[in-house]
Order: sequence, then structure tokens, then C-alpha cells
Amino acid sequence: MKRVFITGASAGIGLATAKLLADRGDEVWGTSRDIARIPQSPRLHAVRFDLGDTVSLGESFRAALREAGHFDIVINNAGSGHFGPAEFLSAEAVHAQFQTVVFAHIELCRLALASMRTHGGGRIINVTSLASRLPVPFMGAYNAAKAAMASFTMSLQLELEGSDIRVIDVQPGDIRTEFNDAIAKTDGGDPRYTARVEQAWRVVDRNMKAAPKPASVARRIAKLIDAANPPPRVTVGDSFQAIVAPFIFRFLPQLVRVWGLKKYYGL
Repeated sequence: MKRVFITGASAGIGLATAKLLADRGDEVWGTSRDIARIPQSPRLHAVRFDLGDTVSLGESFRAALREAGHFDIVINNAGSGHFGPAEFLSAEAVHAQFQTVVFAHIELCRLALASMRTHGGGRIINVTSLASRLPVPFMGAYNAAKAAMASFTMSLQLELEGSDIRVIDVQPGDIRTEFNDAIAKTDGGDPRYTARVEQAWRVVDRNMKAAPKPASVARRIAKLIDAANPPPRVTVGDSFQAIVAPFIFRFLPQLVRVWGLKKYYGL
């Protein structure tokens, strides 16, 4: 039985993971701004959590830690997105994206590491995105934030070599969640972007509706928790996104990568 802390446990990948782990016998502390959205379960403990407030974030984590005694696993999963031209992104919008995806989860990594050092080990699983390597058009701040978190994760892997704490980067491709329903879509008020935004959105939305369910990521996370020697990074999604595209793009020059992504999204 593991003691697990996971952010974003009220929907999508976070909810699927929290339910799977609790159902198999782990004790799970799952977070949400609205804890009423977290299902009631004897092994699933709801934690009210605001990733936009670093001070209350720390207080909430420490309160959950006192209740749990220690956490074997901390999963940084919560996220948010946008859809519109990077040209018109405000500094406030970029900061809000980075606060949720990067700054808050870096702080949670710091808190988790301090706790795990005391306990004698543990695992941190950061759910980033395949978009950190294969950017989605008109999601510039999201792509950049996920890339930043993936880079920070790799930095921890370098620095924690030889310790009893493992850090793992889980990079989902398109997963069938309500993520798109929560995204505000805009062309920035510029007609030069209108048709391109609509075209890219059609591909993004089509891919999302045909994508694997969140349970596929939850099952992979459970395997990473149980593995004696987990890999530092895994990609989850359909075979093209998770295996073929990353493998091919690894060897292509930037010019060809950009061309390939334009063709993929019909731009």
C-alpha cells in the first residue's frame, strides 16, 4: 500500500489515476479547488487546493502530509490551457499558465523532496505533455510551460542521481478528457488568424475525441509506481503520437519538424 498525493484529482487523468490507485488499495490524497467534484471513497481523501496561491498551496500540502504521515508518491498532474495566437498572449495570461503548470508544481517538488529526504525516499511523477517536444499550434504558453516543467524534471533527475528519490516525466499525447471544453478559444481579434485557428482547432478537437481514455495514463502511472527501476520518461497515447512521431522527429532538423507539424494540422 502506497500513500499518494496527486493534484488535479477531480477530472481527466488525475481523477482516473486517483480512482485506480484508491480502488487497488493505496491511500490517495487528491486535490481540487472544488472538493465536491472528487468522488467519495474510503481511501480517497479530498484536499482543497489552489495552484494559483503558493502560500495556501504549501499549507494544504503540509496539512495532508500530517494526516498521511508521509507520502511515498507525489504526482504533479493538474493543468490548464488556452487556444489562440501567441502574438496576442498577454504577460498576465502567460504568467497564469506558468503559475499553474510550472511554478506551483516546482514548489510541490520542493516540498515533496524535503519530506522524502526525511522519510528516506519516494517518487515524484510529473505529468508534462508530448507538446513539450511536439508543440500544438495556438497553444504557445501551454507548450512552453510543459517544456519548462519537462526540463525542470530532467534537472532533478541529474541532480538526484544516487539518491533514494526517483523523478519521472510522464508525457501524454492526446487523451480523451474534458480539457478542450475548458479552453477559451480566440483568434485574438485578428482576421488573419481566424481561418488558421479554426483549422487547427478542428484537428485538435478531432484528435481529442478519438484519443485513448484517461485510464490508459492511470494504468501507466500505476506501473511506474510499482516498477523496481522505472524509466525517467514515458510517453502515453496512440501509437503514432506516443511512438512513431517522437522517434522520427528526434532525428529531423527544425525546418522539417516545423513543416511536418504544419502539414499535420493543415496549416
